[in-house]
Amino acid sequence: MRKIKTFLRRVASGSFKRFFRNLNIVHKESGKNRIALFFDMVYCMLAYGVGYLDYMTFGYAYIKKDKRKTFMTMDDNIQMCRRMNKPEASDVFENKLIFSKTFSDYLGRSYVDLQDGFDKFAEFCKGKDTFFAKQPVSFGGLGVKKVTLEGQDLKVVYDELMESRMFLAEETITQHEEMNKLCSRSVNTIRIVTIVSDTGKAHLIYALIRIGSGKNDVDNVTSGGMYTLLSPEGRITHPCFCDKTVSYYTEHPHTGCPFIGFTVPYFKEAVDLCCKAALVEKRIRYVGWDIAITPEGPVLVEGNSLPGYDMPQNHRFHDDGCGIKAVFEKAIND
Repeated sequence: MRKIKTFLRRVASGSFKRFFRNLNIVHKESGKNRIALFFDMVYCMLAYGVGYLDYMTFGYAYIKKDKRKTFMTMDDNIQMCRRMNKPEASDVFENKLIFSKTFSDYLGRSYVDLQDGFDKFAEFCKGKDTFFAKQPVSFGGLGVKKVTLEGQDLKVVYDELMESRMFLAEETITQHEEMNKLCSRSVNTIRIVTIVSDTGKAHLIYALIRIGSGKNDVDNVTSGGMYTLLSPEGRITHPCFCDKTVSYYTEHPHTGCPFIGFTVPYFKEAVDLCCKAALVEKRIRYVGWDIAITPEGPVLVEGNSLPGYDMPQNHRFHDDGCGIKAVFEKAIND
């Protein structure tokens, strides 16, 4: 009954246009018959609770029944969040101001709440050429603005930000020169997902790298950025995928930087930082941390109490054709 309800919900919330768009993409990529793929996609929606986007991302057209069961689905992810994260603590991660105050020891940069008054803001701006302003509650790179101070009237800047409800001002992060090689216009963050087990141990589930498109100041996938899974050593071993173009890249389309073989500096330190931060707010045990790499080491950018499940399971990142459900189960029970 649960699978039937999930199927009906998928149909009700889906788009037939996107369904057939994805069907054609899988057909062109795999060379398989469209009619056979159509019925297989519908079957997977019923049998596994997998939508047409996940069918394409997970590479279900290439794998058999036993391996299909190894994938973490949207419903699995929601259930995991409900089990591991207490709703009364959600503001700690959904509100960037509360997050900054809670995890200030891991930010590695100064910040100010503009609601504390203009004098505090003016003090924060001393010696700075730029900073980032953010709406406390925003997602996907929206509600974020890079502010240049040269030639600006501070009071005018302050009033405009207050009017836009961009109450959080953060010191601009200086990115490590190695990370700048990928794309210097944006901070290319590492998404590190951790789970705190039932015995209180913090575990790494997976790590992704997100790389800006070079056309704007953020690396978010929704803004045209690319992503790929990192190896346990912090190395890029597979092409980067871009949702906007539905394409895989072995080098950056604008900077020309080769992806395969690139190693993230301070990767071990970044994982250690996240595992320490994971123990700060014990009511939230399943978190996706966004980490920036500076010349001095990793710093925390923000956290997400509803981490993604689909990107690390992209079929081009796993040569064995398996999902990561077993990684979650092992971590929880350790």
